[in-house]
Amino acid sequence: MEALYTHTDTVNELLARYGVKFGIYKNGTFNEQLFPFDPIPRVISKTDFDLLEKGLQQRVNALNLFLKDIYGAKSIVKDGIIPEEFIYSAKGFLKQCDGVYPSKGIYSHISGIDLVEGKDNKWYILEDNLRVPSGASYPMIARQFCRRSSPETFLKNNIEDNRDYAQMLRETMNYVNTGGINVILTPGRYNAAFFEHSYLAEQTGAVLCTGNDLVVENDNLYHLGYNGSKQRVGAVYRRISDEYLDPMTFQEDSLIGIPHLFTAYKKGNVALLNAPGNGIADDKGIYYFVPKMVKYYLGEDCLTNNAPTYLPFFEEDRKYVLDKFDDLVIKDVAEAGGYGVVFGNKLSKEEKEKFVNMIKSEPRRFIAQEVIDFKDIDIFDNGSRVPRKADLRAFVLSGEDTKVWKSGLTRFSRIQDSFIVNSSQGGGFKDTWVLSH
Repeated sequence: MEALYTHTDTVNELLARYGVKFGIYKNGTFNEQLFPFDPIPRVISKTDFDLLEKGLQQRVNALNLFLKDIYGAKSIVKDGIIPEEFIYSAKGFLKQCDGVYPSKGIYSHISGIDLVEGKDNKWYILEDNLRVPSGASYPMIARQFCRRSSPETFLKNNIEDNRDYAQMLRETMNYVNTGGINVILTPGRYNAAFFEHSYLAEQTGAVLCTGNDLVVENDNLYHLGYNGSKQRVGAVYRRISDEYLDPMTFQEDSLIGIPHLFTAYKKGNVALLNAPGNGIADDKGIYYFVPKMVKYYLGEDCLTNNAPTYLPFFEEDRKYVLDKFDDLVIKDVAEAGGYGVVFGNKLSKEEKEKFVNMIKSEPRRFIAQEVIDFKDIDIFDNGSRVPRKADLRAFVLSGEDTKVWKSGLTRFSRIQDSFIVNSSQGGGFKDTWVLSH
C-alpha cells in the first residue's frame, strides 16, 4: 500500500490530464475544479461488506416497491404507515407519474446510498439517492491510474476488482431496454458531472448525447446521427433532473429536454433510468419511514441502520427537537449536496431563534438527527497523515437482480472536525477497497 503514497502526485496529474473534474455554479458563475484524490484507501473487510451488501439490497428492493406502490395503489398510505401529508407535499412527488409503470417495473436502477461508519463499528445510512446519483466514475478511473502507477500493490493485496461497474450498468440498461440502442443523456459540457457522463458512455458503449440529438416520432424515441441516420432508442440513462426532461410535461421552458419524451415513456416505448418521480424516495422526511417500508413490503426486519431521526411534523418529535436543539443536526428535506444542513450548537442565539420559529411554522420541511460520531480516516495533508471525517456512497444497481458494486465513492472533508464531505463543499475522494477474503 505504501507504494501508492509515492505516486499521489502522478495519479492526481493523470486525473487532471484526463479532465476528471467537477463543476459548481456559484453566484451565477460556473467554476470547474479538480476533485482531489487521496492515496490512502478506505479498506472494508469481506465480513463487513457481506453484511452491508445484504442490507443495501434489502433497502433498495423496499424502496423500489415503495415507488411502485406510491405511483400505483398507495397501499402504504391507506394502511396508515406513512401519513398522506408526507407524500403529496413532497417536492419529489410528481403527479404526472401517477399510474405510469416503467419497463420491467423498476424505478431506481442506479441507487447511491450514503453511509458512515460510527465509532461503535456500526454503519449508518445518512441518505438514499434515487434520482440521479453521481460519483461512480471517480473510483473507477482512480483505481485505473493507481493500478498503472503501482501494479504490485494490487498483486499483493486481496482486493475486489472494481472494473465491473460498466458491465453492471450495461446489463441494467439492456435488461429494461424496450428495443433500440442505449444512450446516456447529458445536459452538456457545463454540467457539474459531465466528465462522468462521457466516461460512462465510453465504458458502457452507450451513445453520449444531448437533447438536441434525440427526437420523438410516433411515440418512439430516436437518435439522430451526424450523417442523417436515425436509430431507435430503447433505454436512456438520463443525467438530467426530472423537471427538465420534457418541456411538454414538466418545466415548459426547458431547453435541454426532449419534447414528448414522457409520452413515449408512458406508452412503454422507452426506458428511463432512473424513472421520473423517484425524488419522493430521496425526501429526507421519507427516509424516516424506510425501516417501516422494509417490514411492510418484505415482511423482514431492516438490516440497515438509520441515523436516529425525528420528524417535527409529529408533535412528540417536535417537542424533543426543540428541547434538544443544540445536540442535533437539522436538515431541510428538499436540499442536497451538503446544503440545508445546520448543527444546532453552531448557531448564534439570533440564528437559533429564527430556526426554531421556522420549525414551528413549517414542521414538514425539516428533519432532525442525532449527530453520528463517525470514524475518522487518515488522509495525506502536506506530507503528513491526519484524521478527517469520511462517508461512503455505495452504488446499488437494479436490473434482473439487485447488485451492490464491490467498491464505492469515499468522500472526505479536508477541514479538521468538519462533518460535511461533499465535493461541492470542498471535499476530496479516495479509493474504496473491498477485501475478497
